[in-house]
Amino acid sequence: MRRLRFLLTRRWLVFAVVVVGLAWVAWRLGEWQFHRLEERQDRNAAIERNEIAGPVPLTDVMAAGRPLAGSDEWRVVEATGTYAVEDTVVVRYRTRDGAAGVDVVVPLELDNGTSVLVDRGWFATENRGATPDDVPEPPPGEVTVTGWARQDATGDSTVVTDQSTRAISSKQIGEALDRDLVGGFVAASSETPEAERPLEPLEAPELDDGPHFFYGLQWWFFGALAVFGFFYLLYDEMRGGRGPAGRRPRETSERPQQAPVDREHHAVDE
Repeated sequence: MRRLRFLLTRRWLVFAVVVVGLAWVAWRLGEWQFHRLEERQDRNAAIERNEIAGPVPLTDVMAAGRPLAGSDEWRVVEATGTYAVEDTVVVRYRTRDGAAGVDVVVPLELDNGTSVLVDRGWFATENRGATPDDVPEPPPGEVTVTGWARQDATGDSTVVTDQSTRAISSKQIGEALDRDLVGGFVAASSETPEAERPLEPLEAPELDDGPHFFYGLQWWFFGALAVFGFFYLLYDEMRGGRGPAGRRPRETSERPQQAPVDREHHAVDE
């Protein structure tokens, strides 16, 4: 036990606390990544089930004054109504393959007196800003829209200025347009009839697992590396190595120099 007494020194105690803290943080971050992996797999499974089940009436899933439930996100819904072109909103900074563009969001007026926001698709802006007047108009008259039910975005990016925003929120857009909107919005996959100048269709949701599995393994590897490093330095210190407690004395093979002999005085004495 005397060989381990150095563990009670201040430097080793601090070193041990730091290693334990790093290992714990790495473990928690790894768990977080694997939790996100499970959420993504559940989302992918829900999207696949919804695609197989086919569209349901929008009113079965979405309603005014009620946010879209998380369990209903990515449901395939269908709604029929008339586009309110004058209330078109552009969503800025939507790049695609490196090209600048915007998403075009238009309220679809329903028979029950409410409206639903429809993200109709993507429009290239050629590295310049776009206003609602710049984007192609939707089809006139009665239109049937099919798409994915999506939850509202949150945060400062949802602020609406001059009928443009950076993220879609039915609450913020409804207040800006003075419209009674249902909670959430629809990411359109088709319109019937089609517009004269159709927009680029929205990208379908990705169904892969993402990078979460490998990120989780990386965090756990970093934690294991910190623990391994601690025990390696502990072993090195027990052998007489440096460790975090300090550098061991430097060994030298040089012999101590002898004082020079005064040969002249030595000869006189003889």
